[in-house]
Amino acid sequence: MLEKLSEPPDPYILVLMGSGVLIALVAWLPLVLRRLPLSLPIVCILIGVGLGLVPGLRFDPSPLEYPEIAERFSEFVVIIALMGAGLKIDRVLGLRSWMITWRLIFLTLPLGIALIALLAGTWLALPWTMALLLGAVLAPTDPVLASDVQVGPPKSGEEDEVRFALTSEAGVNDGAAFPFVHLAIVLSAAAVTQEPWFWDWLSYNVFWEIGVGVLGGYLIGKLFGWITFHIPAESKLAQTGDGLIALAATFISYGFTETVHSYGFLSVFVTALTFRQAHRSHDFHMEMHDLTEQVERIAMMILLLFFGGALANGLLGALRPIDVAGALLILLIIRPVTGMIGLGGMKATLSERLTISFFGIRGIGSFYYLAYGLNHIDDLTHAARLWAIVGLVVLLSIVMHGLTVTPIMRKLDLTHGRDPDADDAVPPPGFQGPAT
Repeated sequence: MLEKLSEPPDPYILVLMGSGVLIALVAWLPLVLRRLPLSLPIVCILIGVGLGLVPGLRFDPSPLEYPEIAERFSEFVVIIALMGAGLKIDRVLGLRSWMITWRLIFLTLPLGIALIALLAGTWLALPWTMALLLGAVLAPTDPVLASDVQVGPPKSGEEDEVRFALTSEAGVNDGAAFPFVHLAIVLSAAAVTQEPWFWDWLSYNVFWEIGVGVLGGYLIGKLFGWITFHIPAESKLAQTGDGLIALAATFISYGFTETVHSYGFLSVFVTALTFRQAHRSHDFHMEMHDLTEQVERIAMMILLLFFGGALANGLLGALRPIDVAGALLILLIIRPVTGMIGLGGMKATLSERLTISFFGIRGIGSFYYLAYGLNHIDDLTHAARLWAIVGLVVLLSIVMHGLTVTPIMRKLDLTHGRDPDADDAVPPPGFQGPAT
């Protein structure tokens, strides 16, 4: 008997037990942390660091050692988040109604890419192709880690200008930044082959991949909207009451558009928006949103555990002192300044524009773009340093924005005349504001 008790536990059993703990934390921690200056991502990273430091556990999920897994898993988390973001936006898509979004996409995003690339190519002394890649990786805001500053669930009416701007920006800019990731890949290859590249990049990576991504997402959203709400039979998908339909739409949209070589991220978000338009007031949107949110939070926690484990095992080891200063500049100067430039002239108040500009959260989307870029570039000389810089920016963003989101969003709600504690009985993942 003593011999049996002294045997090490089966790793499979430990994984099962750990999964149970993880799922319990997903459900419980948002409630515990709501009044605290902490966020769920901070706690996840701390747990991952702790696991990475356990002697003998060998928990070292380095993206440098497992580049394909890093790309695919981060890709999965982002597409789930994009579907959830699209489903919960109440505002009807339009040129005027989404003007704040278009400003962030067409002014703030490209200006951010250019300034980060300039910083990386001069001050950080990276090759210009790697500098451009870093700009494309770090300029977009994250649809996953920004849940605390996004709009509320469908039909909740909790969609002020700040939350709408940050939700819609995160939904669109993942697809909008992709051409610049591909530009870095194309320039890296052209430096070796000396072949012409501009027209191929413009026609294929910009016009074709964006255009077909938007069109494919729209058509799939229309299809799912029809068979879910409008098919003339009792077999409407809405009759199932099963939120898994949202996952089906996510995977089909992403898979189809990627198959025809277009931007799946953009397609998924457009699919979600179109799907929502099919029957805006139907309660089934809440079922789909709730399920995607649960899947997203579980996947996010797992990925951030991996991130914490990688941090504990030297992910930031390739950093140079100047890289730390560069990371701070990106978060504290470049994003806020480009955000304010993009929002110049908007009717939003100064405090709203400052809040939108400040919460340019970097996260899992940046992991995906970097993994994708490095997996398609032959020269990996700077891979370790790039991962260290991106890891540091994401870590600083999670800590900085995680510690400030509660007081800032509470103050915003109070300014708008809404009691942020009024709905404590059923707390959402993040604070939501009033409709404007």
